Amino acid sequence: MTALSRSLTIERPGSHTLAEGPLPEPGAGEVRVRVAAAGICMSDREVYDGHRDPAYVRYPVVPGHEWSGTVDAVGEGVDPSLTGRRTVAEGFRACGRCERCRYGETSLCSAGYDETGFTRPGAFADHLVVPARLLHPLADDADLRAAALLEPAAVIAAAVRAGAPEPGERIAVLGAGTLGLLAVQLLAAVSPAELTVIDPREGRAAQALDFGASEARTPKEAEEVRGRYDLVVETAGAPSTAADACLLARRGGRVVLTGMFTPGAVGIDPVHLSLSQLTVRSVFGAPSAAWSYAVRAFTAGLLDPAPLITHEFPLERFAEAVALVGAGDPGTGKVLLRP
Repeated sequence: MTALSRSLTIERPGSHTLAEGPLPEPGAGEVRVRVAAAGICMSDREVYDGHRDPAYVRYPVVPGHEWSGTVDAVGEGVDPSLTGRRTVAEGFRACGRCERCRYGETSLCSAGYDETGFTRPGAFADHLVVPARLLHPLADDADLRAAALLEPAAVIAAAVRAGAPEPGERIAVLGAGTLGLLAVQLLAAVSPAELTVIDPREGRAAQALDFGASEARTPKEAEEVRGRYDLVVETAGAPSTAADACLLARRGGRVVLTGMFTPGAVGIDPVHLSLSQLTVRSVFGAPSAAWSYAVRAFTAGLLDPAPLITHEFPLERFAEAVALVGAGDPGTGKVLLRP
């Protein structure tokens, strides 16, 4: 009998199908992965609703850029010992040849945007095929359920690397969603003097304290500590949070923006920016080095994404699962699909 594999395809905004087809075969330099878990994030919701920038999605598409699994087949030229390895993989299909790639900035590849789950088939499926060069193999006993969150963890790792935190610094994290709570874990490992999380949701603030934050404040309470922090990591992507992050930083401080902003977001005051001599960085996706950082932290036990997971669904219940994402329920954390 011919082996089969299911995949969930968004044919066009608002329309999806779950179909069974031939098992995909890896080509030269590729591996096939049996998906263990795949996270749904707001970007996937935007793809489903048709709100993602057309330059960053190609319909029809099998979504799923946050995932983990086990290699079950390798293509020509790939080390056969990878078969059976638990793994995650980078999403950006960087060319590896352009100036930015050669410099190590693979998330800025000048060959054009190309990413698993947006322009290439993703992990909302039983199997997916990816280039072997993008793999980050995990420990043999790795928790694959938790490892599905290593993609957002790699984004936060890129932010942490950009912010260059040092022991004893005062650090603020603006937003306590998935990215914010992962940031708390990575930043707590640096031993800051203060680690403040700013979020209006009481439950998320409490979770941040469990993850190593020293205090939690609401946005209103945060107005009292403007100008205090050596480093501010913004993760919310709300209309005012880029500007708010700059106001929280001390003179000469650093700000890293990781939230995905939409048109209409409040701009950063250029007068405040110049007079305060702030260093402002932004992060979109994660280069290879940030992936390695996140995987090392996960393997060492410094990063545990599992407590962020609140819901798990089979592929057949995708519509129910995606409806939870971005619906505003404070009790909804990370939603997983489990093929």
